[in-house]
This record gives sequence, C-alpha cells and structure tokens, in this order.
Amino acid sequence: MDVVLPVLDEAAALPWVLGRLPPGFRPLVVDNGSLDGSPDIAARLGARVVHEPRRGFGAASHAGLLAASTEVVCFMDCDGSLDPAELPSVAALVEREQADLVLGARRAQRGSFPLHARLANRALAWELRRRTGAPLHDLGPMRAASREPLLGLGIQDRGFGWPLEMVLRAGAAAWRIHEVEVTYRTRTGHSKVTGTVRGTARAVRDMAVALR
Repeated sequence: MDVVLPVLDEAAALPWVLGRLPPGFRPLVVDNGSLDGSPDIAARLGARVVHEPRRGFGAASHAGLLAASTEVVCFMDCDGSLDPAELPSVAALVEREQADLVLGARRAQRGSFPLHARLANRALAWELRRRTGAPLHDLGPMRAASREPLLGLGIQDRGFGWPLEMVLRAGAAAWRIHEVEVTYRTRTGHSKVTGTVRGTARAVRDMAVALR
C-alpha cells in the first residue's frame, strides 16, 4: 500500500518515519522544494521520491496521489508527529470496505498540540460534523482512502485547504467517513504550521477558502 508523505525540509525526521513503516506499506515521498537534502535521504532509505515544484501541501499531496499505484492510499505528515506503525489501524476499515475514508483522530501527548492549533482544529471539526454528518473530532492528517474514488472527488485546493476539501467533498458524495485514534507526538525539527501562530493562520485562511 502506498503511503504519500509530503516533505519540505524534513531531513531530521525522515529516518525515524521511514524506519517505522510496517511491512506492506511503501513510502512515496513527495518533495516540495526541500533545501536540506530530504529527497536524497529518502531515496537512500529506499523510498520512492517524486518532485513537486509547485509549493503547497495540497500540491504535494495531489502529486503523490497521482503517482500512487495501489488501490488504497494512505497519507500522513512526515515530521515525526505521527507514528507510521499506526497506519494499519487507519487503513483497515477501507481495506475491508467498511469505510470510504478514515482519518486518524490525534490523541495528543503533552506539548505536541499548541492551544491555538487545538482551538482552530476544534472549530473545523465542528463545522465538518455540521456539514457532513460524520462523527469527526479532528481533521486528522493521517488518513486512508481508495485511490480512484479519491481522484474522482476532484479536489481543487493545492494549499493547506486540501485535507479539508477532501472531507467536504467526500461528505457531499455520501462517503462513509470514520476516524480512529492515533498518537500525536512532538514533531521533529521546526514546525511550519501548527507550531506557529502564523502557520496556523495561513492554514486557517486556506481552509476558509475551501469552506466557501
């Protein structure tokens, strides 16, 4: 099963993340313009590397989805905040055809999820429950879905609104959306989104566009 890993300067986290992938889960690293040697490190560690020159989380995620070849595809951040060893529990319901989209609801360890990010995430989860009817409590970045139906959703956002638009379009298409708990750790290296108020604000801006 292909695991899409959008990467922007994650050299410090890559060895741990790639080393924790369970058997049967193949890393597909999508480099989004790293300057720290991330793509070379990923290739040396056995990952397939795809280069996406257009900056943006959604651009990298979409490039990975296009490059994937397995029926079910997983996505997760590559900053060490999520444990790849938990991917089987996220993918299981999709593999058994009991769900169309599964999100990993983050069970945060102390210090891993700043207050400003938790509040923004809580508001987005409430809006998703209201719009889709799915019992979601987190816009979890670890997720699994079938590749072809996911491409068929026609997700347009190429920034931080991509994960939100995925859930909104899946809800509009009457997909069975579920979540399972996963551990959320303190990330490795400097956070570009949830660890900073500016990064969170940029993500909220992109997501507000997706909501409209």
